[in-house]
Amino acid sequence: MKLAVLAVAAVVLSGCSPVDDSDVKRLALPVEASDRSRTMWDVWLGAWIAVLVVFLLVFGLIVYSMIRYRRRSDDEVPVQIRYNLPIEALYTFAPVIIVAVFFFHTVTSQNEMLEKVKNPDHTVEVVGSKWQWAFNYLDESATQGKDVFDIGTPEEPTELWLPVDESVRFNLVSPDVIHSFWVPEFYFKMDVVPGKINTFDMTPTREGVFTGRCAELCGLYHSRMIFKVHVVSKADYEAHLVKLDEAGQTGAPKGAEEAHTIAGLNESGEG
Repeated sequence: MKLAVLAVAAVVLSGCSPVDDSDVKRLALPVEASDRSRTMWDVWLGAWIAVLVVFLLVFGLIVYSMIRYRRRSDDEVPVQIRYNLPIEALYTFAPVIIVAVFFFHTVTSQNEMLEKVKNPDHTVEVVGSKWQWAFNYLDESATQGKDVFDIGTPEEPTELWLPVDESVRFNLVSPDVIHSFWVPEFYFKMDVVPGKINTFDMTPTREGVFTGRCAELCGLYHSRMIFKVHVVSKADYEAHLVKLDEAGQTGAPKGAEEAHTIAGLNESGEG
């Protein structure tokens, strides 16, 4: 019976998809929007299957013990200290095997998520600072190679513009404390660490407007450190860069100029 229930559950979970309209069939994740999302989805789906297997096993043993060893009117009180080597072995080795399998798939998925694109189409410098984001679009042809930027405040959050179906390299820097760059639809986040340049590549695959967040408690206004992500056509993306150029938002914004310096040491964190 237990195997039958497990088989049915596995079939049901196999019908789940990160692009389904139903939140239940997406297992509470948002609709995917990047080329790296499917890798993380596989780990998420595997975790649900593992949890279901463990639940059915433990719950089944509990019910079996309640029925098999329930006290009857003519029973004597059994010995209260007794070893059961098979059960003890199961409870010892099963968690080790589960953790080892999770570790293997986590490392494999991490390597896939962090795989570099040989020649990314765009490069964006992400600057996280207390308590705002700045996005520097580097060496873009639409602005004749001039760097332009989007910047905001906790009262007026900034916007990040990305072209759909074109690869982007993100370089993450911070001039003050640790932040974390997170866009839920990308199924990915990475810490923004002072004195260190973290980087990852990704290609947006779905047009839309998403909400990005800081996923690292960074101080008083951490909860207001949000930003909007606009994934648009290439033409709209380039038009936005031209608009920034015309508005004089060129070079590096205040805060970004200090993002490569280790606070208190005045030493470059590059390299």
